[in-house]
Amino acid sequence: MAISGDSMTWQVGLLGYGEVGRILAEDLRKQGVKVAAYDIKLGNEQGAPLRDHAGGIGVTLAASHAELAAQSDFIISAVTASQAVPVAQAAAPAVQKGAWFLDFNSASPGAKQRAAAVIDGAGGRYVEGAVMTSVPPYRIKVPLLLGGRGARELAPSLVALGFAAKVASDELGVSSAVKMCRSIMIKGLEAMVIESFTTARAYGVEDAVLASLTETFPTIDWEKQGAYFFQRVIEHGRRRAEEVREVAETVREAGLTPWSAQGTAERQAFIADLADEGVFGAKGTKEFARSADWRTEADRILAKINSTAKRKAAG
Repeated sequence: MAISGDSMTWQVGLLGYGEVGRILAEDLRKQGVKVAAYDIKLGNEQGAPLRDHAGGIGVTLAASHAELAAQSDFIISAVTASQAVPVAQAAAPAVQKGAWFLDFNSASPGAKQRAAAVIDGAGGRYVEGAVMTSVPPYRIKVPLLLGGRGARELAPSLVALGFAAKVASDELGVSSAVKMCRSIMIKGLEAMVIESFTTARAYGVEDAVLASLTETFPTIDWEKQGAYFFQRVIEHGRRRAEEVREVAETVREAGLTPWSAQGTAERQAFIADLADEGVFGAKGTKEFARSADWRTEADRILAKINSTAKRKAAG
């Protein structure tokens, strides 16, 4: 089957139907683009909301990676960072000759190169995409850096679909390196804010700490920024932890020891574990309870730590 040059007539396949996948699906369907999706959660009880969402906007659900790849002109891989290569491997045997494969994942340059080898070797056309900020505020127009041999050819079609895509390099791995180096700072700042603010709350010095930060960085609203960081990590800490492990791998690939990235990954994973336990749930449930005040979340973290310490002391 020949791949049409008109991207608006493409059959788009989404590998991963999490937050990013659903946002892209919504924006593509609003334009009348045909969209199919596959997610490993679709087959279990966690998949019910995903199935309902897909049915509500007219997204066709596939039964496997291969089934999705076999029917898609353009595949977007938007899974957790650790699954970037495995998902490419699972889809590759069924990829149509000449089909585009856009890797949206926050993976290291080395991982992107391994995924590209699999897709290109199967006759597909792999392009890396580095998402340069949080997707929800921008949706499909989130800043996207492209890289790889096919990046310049794919870019106009992506723009036609509504993506804010631009080519960073014809060399595979450059876009991802930009993303990963940025994440050392951004994800690290999230972890530092949570650690600093929660510790300050434990000592009762949070107001003095925030006042000092405001004096040093007067353009930042630390109350608002702190609340945002807490909520994003609580809601997406697992995905962020996996991404920062890829960041750490990127640092290793450069020959450095990723002390900062490793610590950031551990802090993100720690918060994700608490979220999984329901620490941040509404009325003791595992349903996520969003709070506009970071102090509420810090208190929940401290309460959990204290209760765990008491149980250990009691033997």
